[in-house]
Amino acid sequence: MYKKIHIFLCTAFLLGACASPTLVPAATPVPTQPPSPTPEAWEREGWNIVWHDEFDGPELDRTNWNFDIGGNGWGNAEWQYYSDRPENVRIEDGMLVIEAREEDVSFSGKPYSSARIKTQGLHAWTYGRIEARMKLPYGQGIWPAFWMLGDNNKGWPASGEIDILEHIGRDPNTIYATVHAPGYSGGKGVGSNLVVAEGTLKNDFHVYAIEWQENEIRWYFDEQEYFKLTPADVPSDWIFDHDFFIIMNMAVGGRWPGYPDETTVLPQFMTVDYVRVYQRP
Repeated sequence: MYKKIHIFLCTAFLLGACASPTLVPAATPVPTQPPSPTPEAWEREGWNIVWHDEFDGPELDRTNWNFDIGGNGWGNAEWQYYSDRPENVRIEDGMLVIEAREEDVSFSGKPYSSARIKTQGLHAWTYGRIEARMKLPYGQGIWPAFWMLGDNNKGWPASGEIDILEHIGRDPNTIYATVHAPGYSGGKGVGSNLVVAEGTLKNDFHVYAIEWQENEIRWYFDEQEYFKLTPADVPSDWIFDHDFFIIMNMAVGGRWPGYPDETTVLPQFMTVDYVRVYQRP
């Protein structure tokens, strides 16, 4: 059953994460579910896999991912500095780990550090099923995201944005699905959400996905379709008909999620088993 479409405050253009002042990565919690990077696991009836990263190498595959670097707030008044250091992004035991850490401000002038990776300039797609299997971080001010931006160099929001998954610590049991385009961007982005059982998102791995075709985008949590959008559901032009690239990141702070407080536990980890892209034959 689809949830009723609503418009909510979500400044979702850019995101980050936190850190600790030591120069070695913090110990990452052991995943509660094993990865399944066998070819059989890639198969999905009615779809052909066209790109994937199983994170099974010794380090991040730079033929698949680029980094965004900096601490300018990313349009959302965020508090993290995005780096490419192993303290913030690395491969461990067949998983991508993005770590948000508290920092001595002498590192970057920012109180936190994290990472933001993207396929821009390397891989982009028009239509398909885009999915990732992840375990999410938690806590006030923590803002992980798995999303896409248009690859046609028109800028934001003219190129469009598709948020496959956003999660904010103050709503620990809620995931958000949103699109942004001219006429419905920033706080006027069009989307919905799904509320799940307590502890579901931080304790276990789940698959977050969209199935995107001409004039329709559907959002999935595991195999549950929980939201659908068509051109009739947005207040202006539907612009989701060209190549988009993938972004994965964890922000710390921002106008939408708010900022860390005394309840926030750091470091936090966004752990990704795989990212896969399918298209119809």
